[in-house]
Amino acid sequence: MNKLLPVLIFVFSSTIAFSQVSHSSELYKTLKEKDSLLFTIGFNHCDINQFERLLSNSFEFYHDQSGITPTKVDFVSGIKNGLCQMAYKAERKLVDSSLSVFPLYRNGVLYGAIQTGEHTFYAIEKNGSSHLTSIARFTHVWLLEKDDWKLSRGLSYDHQVFDKPQDKNQVNKK
Repeated sequence: MNKLLPVLIFVFSSTIAFSQVSHSSELYKTLKEKDSLLFTIGFNHCDINQFERLLSNSFEFYHDQSGITPTKVDFVSGIKNGLCQMAYKAERKLVDSSLSVFPLYRNGVLYGAIQTGEHTFYAIEKNGSSHLTSIARFTHVWLLEKDDWKLSRGLSYDHQVFDKPQDKNQVNKK
């Protein structure tokens, strides 16, 4: 029993130390707000200033279909000259229930967080109609840089693409 006790304490404390934060925690709320600024304002309205403000200068983006975007400059340019120039307006919606935040500590001091979740993407046509284009998972690494949260790494993966509006019925089978 004496040998088992330290192992049990370690396992129990590791679970607490590395578990996701509560949805009512300040960290969760802060990063959910940053997500909203980045996507609801930045992505959905092509507000390039949001990307400039929220992305770390060392930002990298990994996408399971379009590959690696190695710099902040390349990423912002891709948004500006790609997403914002499409024939339809793209809209991203967070699946609220999927969002999780995991704090990162160095020597007991919070330095960053991992944010994971699912999001859906829609095409809003010029006539106002919209349809689901894809569903994906994301993982974001946020770092505290001079007391400000910056997105350092973005991963978007497990895309399920829907080419036609009627394909969205497949979502219910997921």
